[in-house]
Amino acid sequence: MNKSKNRWLIAASAVGIHLSIGSVYAWSVFTNPLHEAFQWSLTEISLTFSIAIFFRFLSAAFMGHFVERYGPRASGLFSAIFFGIGMTGSGFAVHMSSLPLLYLFYGVLAGIGLGVGYIAPVSTLVKWFPDRRGLATGLAIMGFGFASLICSPIIQYLIEKVNIANTFFIFLESPILSSW
Repeated sequence: MNKSKNRWLIAASAVGIHLSIGSVYAWSVFTNPLHEAFQWSLTEISLTFSIAIFFRFLSAAFMGHFVERYGPRASGLFSAIFFGIGMTGSGFAVHMSSLPLLYLFYGVLAGIGLGVGYIAPVSTLVKWFPDRRGLATGLAIMGFGFASLICSPIIQYLIEKVNIANTFFIFLESPILSSW
């Protein structure tokens, strides 16, 4: 396969990575079930998402050098590990009815994985598509946006069928699979 065809596979991989980690934007689907299950206030529950986005921005800003130095494979693995631990820990936090642990796992750890996982594909695509940077980065970011659209009904279904904690465990698999 020539380099031109390879770069489109890389673009498709970037979209896949963003689809998996972009599931974080479906957080609102968890709000009512968490409120009903634990009587946490909506403000307390929403803070979880705010913490994740805050750490996404911090890690994206301060881990750019890591992405440049170690490349997309190591960065993808780093992202998958943090996001995966964050999602697994979120399942345990919900199982233990612990809002502070949910802040730590979903907010901090998944947020860090989210930030690195966001910038690694974009920075890679800019290098592989010097002639079409806008298109390449737009495709990757499109995956991030579509994730909420795709994941929201899936998360809702899973919460109803397997409970909130197990939904986090199931969503752990998506970043791990996309990092390979």
